[in-house]
Amino acid sequence: MENRSLQFWYEFASTYSYVASARIQRVAGAANVELDWRAFLLGPIFAEQGWKDSPFNLYPAKGRYMWRDMERLCEAEDLPLVRPSQFPRNGLLAARVALLAEAEGWVAELTPTVFRANFAEDRDISVWETIAEILVDLGRDAEAIYEQALAPTNKDALKARTEEAASLGIFGAPSFVVGKELFWGNDRLEAALAWAGRADVD
Repeated sequence: MENRSLQFWYEFASTYSYVASARIQRVAGAANVELDWRAFLLGPIFAEQGWKDSPFNLYPAKGRYMWRDMERLCEAEDLPLVRPSQFPRNGLLAARVALLAEAEGWVAELTPTVFRANFAEDRDISVWETIAEILVDLGRDAEAIYEQALAPTNKDALKARTEEAASLGIFGAPSFVVGKELFWGNDRLEAALAWAGRADVD
């Protein structure tokens, strides 16, 4: 059977994207579905809805539920979880680097590592020092990547990526797109993979 593709839209500040990033390669591989990793920014999309902060901060009851839910999910997936001392952290720099990693084919290695730094180690992924340490650990040239990440063309690419997310109707992360179908949330990953296996997917 020919492999089908699933777009994985994620934001580095997103708690549920952390869980999804840790398991998506395993479950997608089992379903014979290829992954298209797509980092983007939720901030501009939230701003269009009139939000200046995460809804998990704006609505305390929702936030309390989310953190307890994350504890359950991470326990089930055997994932470490340390509630970040700052939430949400700015994922702009990490997303710019992720776009470069996508183009060069190592994004599947980078992305879960950045998520672990934020949600398992409470490291500040908004600063270059943290991202540089991650890149060095992955055997990458951090100095060269820094220059590329801040290049105007890459900044424009991330802006365009976020605009593309909005055009697809994406309003939260993680989101999964199969053909013209949108699935939102870590708990919809299996449904998205099942859809990708349908013979009539565009």
